[in-house]
Amino acid sequence: MAQTTPSAPFRNVVGGQLVDAVDGGTREIVNPATGAVIATVPEGNGADVERAVEAALAAKREWNETTPGERATALLKLADVMEGATDELGALESANTGKPLGMAKEEVEASADLLRFFAGAARNLEGKSAGEYIKGYTSMVRREPIGAVAGIAPWNYPLNMAAWKIGPALAAGNVQVLKPAEGTPLSLLRFAELANAAGALPAGVLGVVTGDGPNVGAKLVENRAFGLVSLTGDVRTGKTIAKAAADNLTRLHLELGGKAPVVVLDDADLEQTVAAIRVAGYWNSGQDCTAGTRIIATAKIYDRLLEALVPAVESLQVGDPAEGEQIEMGPVISAKQQQRAFGFIERATAAGATVLTGGGNGAGPAGGAFVAPTIVADVEQDSEIVQNEVFGPVVTIQRVDDYAQAIAFANDSRYGLAASVFTENVGRAMDAARRLEFGCVWVNDHLTPITSEMPHGGFKESGYGKDMSMYSLEDYTQIKHVAVRIGL
Repeated sequence: MAQTTPSAPFRNVVGGQLVDAVDGGTREIVNPATGAVIATVPEGNGADVERAVEAALAAKREWNETTPGERATALLKLADVMEGATDELGALESANTGKPLGMAKEEVEASADLLRFFAGAARNLEGKSAGEYIKGYTSMVRREPIGAVAGIAPWNYPLNMAAWKIGPALAAGNVQVLKPAEGTPLSLLRFAELANAAGALPAGVLGVVTGDGPNVGAKLVENRAFGLVSLTGDVRTGKTIAKAAADNLTRLHLELGGKAPVVVLDDADLEQTVAAIRVAGYWNSGQDCTAGTRIIATAKIYDRLLEALVPAVESLQVGDPAEGEQIEMGPVISAKQQQRAFGFIERATAAGATVLTGGGNGAGPAGGAFVAPTIVADVEQDSEIVQNEVFGPVVTIQRVDDYAQAIAFANDSRYGLAASVFTENVGRAMDAARRLEFGCVWVNDHLTPITSEMPHGGFKESGYGKDMSMYSLEDYTQIKHVAVRIGL
């Protein structure tokens, strides 16, 4: 399969116009599978943020006053634009992130579905019924847009997680400025360009500005025009943003890191469990905050699980996605991320851990940032590789004595985004779902059961606020109590 060449030039979308950076700065974008430069995009700074804010504020009053039905129509048009460009956007995403083409296309389709969900959600906000809660007054609750909101999207799902922010923000009646990750902006820039050409939104309602964290991301957070900033990123960035947002008391919506446990109990269906882990630990090269990175298996199933899991993981087809549809896992996002993963593995083995498979570069062309699918055993609960997020195709496995220890190990983490439990015992599954301290718990599966209708978000240092679902729409609104004296 020939490598798709990204279209050029890529420009920001501000006020309904395609624009270069204010000072003309540019950044080269690299394909992580080959190390080759594939595009050039604007490199913005504070002036670009100010320009986008001015355009958003100019559009704010008109968009805030649209009806839910009008916003729904606009979101449906956005979804049609996205779905109609599935092949193009998927190819851009694959080239920019190194993920398999089929996976990238699935994410485009899922993003279009999410926009359609929020088109419907815009017309279905609910609240407390109006009534006389105080004698002589009728009280009612209004759920209103925040006004202007900012979104900072991650590099692992550049378009999909931008859609997670676009949907609820626009459905609620807000205007929005988005910053994609500096290394992976291509699919979002192209989508914004297509949506702009189609007239899907009034000029200024949705702006996209590229640039790095200090020069664009920080300027978005510091800008008093924004009533909410939504970030999907790592914990360190989340804490930095939280400190900056405190100066203006800006609301935050944070989806941060994770270290998801996969609890495998003695009575688990072995074949089903192995198939689920093969996906959960290595989908998107393990670069997923909900990836199943910590396997915790009870003693009676541990050896049988390893016997089946190691060859299953070794069967993953790794390589440049441009090689064809047989590729199941591509590179990690960059040479820096590759070396980060190698560092975790090297330090773990130095401390006594055993690499059962992987640990090296894996297949792929020279210059690509590949990490072989890896399983690491003989790790301590308090070890770095168990407690910290690797964000690569590296999975640890631990043997525990019983169910109680499995749950204790699973919860012994500063993260609380996602977890799973594998068991044939319904009562035990329900008990585990109650005891696991995570924002999402899956039973007899991991990672794949994500849908627009259900909330996604974490506990503890994994952040706060929910993506997807009606709960997300509530996060992008503010509540007003109106009390009216009754005239008699």
